[in-house]
Amino acid sequence: MGDLTGKVAIITGAGRGLGREEALQLARQGARVVINDINLPDAVAAAQSAVEEIKGFGGEAIAVFGDCADSSDAYNLMTTTLKTFGDINVMVNNAGFCRDKTIFGMSDDEFDSVVRVHLRGHFVNMRNVTAYWRDKAKAGEEVYGRLVSTSSEAAIYGSAGQPNYAAAKAGIIAMTMGAAQLLIKYGITANVIMPRALTDMTAGGQTAAMFAPPEDGGFHAFDPANVAPLVGYLASPEAGNISGEVLVVWGNEVQIARRPTLSDSFVNPQGARKWEVDDLHSALSSHYDDNYMPVWGGYSVPPV
Repeated sequence: MGDLTGKVAIITGAGRGLGREEALQLARQGARVVINDINLPDAVAAAQSAVEEIKGFGGEAIAVFGDCADSSDAYNLMTTTLKTFGDINVMVNNAGFCRDKTIFGMSDDEFDSVVRVHLRGHFVNMRNVTAYWRDKAKAGEEVYGRLVSTSSEAAIYGSAGQPNYAAAKAGIIAMTMGAAQLLIKYGITANVIMPRALTDMTAGGQTAAMFAPPEDGGFHAFDPANVAPLVGYLASPEAGNISGEVLVVWGNEVQIARRPTLSDSFVNPQGARKWEVDDLHSALSSHYDDNYMPVWGGYSVPPV
């Protein structure tokens, strides 16, 4: 099960953390892996180490360096992959970072830089690889395509200290769902994972204690290695009928995030006419008086 022998997978931000574990997982399933990371000394060293680890257990891997959100670098990532391995079958968009501030004090750059890497980084690579798959399909060639995007539960619940990150992660879901609708006719899947894991983004600040390994040496629910098998599954032939889904993954658990749905409905009691404020007050205030959950309880991440 999960055999990816001969398939080619690109993973962005794959030198460390989640991306590294996902690259190792896909390589163990037989994929030839392209590890992408930023062209900075620490990231280069980490990516090269991941390549060597994959080669060490008999896998095939290369590293391609560049800014995942830069159009030229993203194009180079695709063309280098094609020149080296001849195809692209799996695209895992994972790269990201944080600049934490509340909305009151966040600068333009702190907002733009995070949205750029997360949302634009997904966009340019998603655009490139899906266009490649579409063109192959239109030429009558067989296409095997699996797109895996990385979001966060912050997209659902919001994040008081990370409005930039939460907004970007919500955009990733919407963009991937749209891609899934387009790609279904080509037999290509597009799904989103929401991982809970110890990474560079969760290792410090208020989340450090929550995501730290247990002191007794027991099962570490937030080990990023726990996330990787789901990526391996979504990339596999066995998941060919799963698309347009959002899945939360951590520890030994996978949860399906249902699409937003409409719930209670109110119709103007005055008939076919626009609402008046008084009528809205009558309809909505009583509803929220009875059912309202304050925002700090209703939109905080549920306890683990």
